[in-house]
Amino acid sequence: MTDYTQILLEKDGPIATITLNRPEKMNAYTRHMMAEMIDAFDDTDADDDIRAVIVTGAGDRAFCAGADLTPDDGSKPFSSQTEVTDLSDEVVRDGGGRLTLRMFQSTKPLISACNGVAVGVGATMQLPMDIRLASDNARFGFVFARRGIVPEACSSWFLPRLVGQQQALEWCMTGRIFGAEEALNGGLIRSVHPQAELMDAARELANEIAENTSAVSVAMTRAMLWRLPVENHPMMAHRIDSRSIYTLSRGKDATEGVQSFLEKRPPSYPGKVSEDMPDFYPWWNEPEYK
Repeated sequence: MTDYTQILLEKDGPIATITLNRPEKMNAYTRHMMAEMIDAFDDTDADDDIRAVIVTGAGDRAFCAGADLTPDDGSKPFSSQTEVTDLSDEVVRDGGGRLTLRMFQSTKPLISACNGVAVGVGATMQLPMDIRLASDNARFGFVFARRGIVPEACSSWFLPRLVGQQQALEWCMTGRIFGAEEALNGGLIRSVHPQAELMDAARELANEIAENTSAVSVAMTRAMLWRLPVENHPMMAHRIDSRSIYTLSRGKDATEGVQSFLEKRPPSYPGKVSEDMPDFYPWWNEPEYK
């Protein structure tokens, strides 16, 4: 997919920016947008020149106002039109979850620049991003109980890990919309910025990653920090730590990391995620929907 109609994908040096681009509908989410975003993440993962990805919304009102409740194609906003008796059928699958599972698999750091309203899937799609920034006019809402449904996009897995069980329960059971300061105090976002300064702050953070770190190290670190904390014993982390340190310490990025430090110069890491990940990566078996 090369011609996007509901998102924009822009690349500037080592930074890619994905913009949800339906400002006339406050960037409301559709299944078509889902497919375009998944394709864009496939693109950025395959591009070794991209070191970080920023996701934001078009306009100054909304990041994403949730699922489009009046889609142009007349489809149901929350589920497939198809009636099924087998709930393991692929048509049952939640579109928000398809997206967040793809984001979870990303080898590139994901940074959210939430520039306005973010409710429903507009909030939950930000949870698998690694760092979340928000403008001072941002508003969040896990509003599902107020729409007669439940949290989606795997948010029952992501949200408690980010903000704690108590905060996740309160936000999801009340379904209330809350501002950037409450999101900051609750641990949902890293920082709050004037809207005019939001993208600059996100790019500064992305460039800090791009200019100072090994792409292979960051990809491994991302996978380890998202996956290993849910294991039932620290030995599971020790196994991956040990294999990772042993393998990467013998690689060209580690040589460059030490040499650049000793020579007091910026590093220039030669490693590529497409070619130089350790042989044991991935160490997990990806579950199937069933």
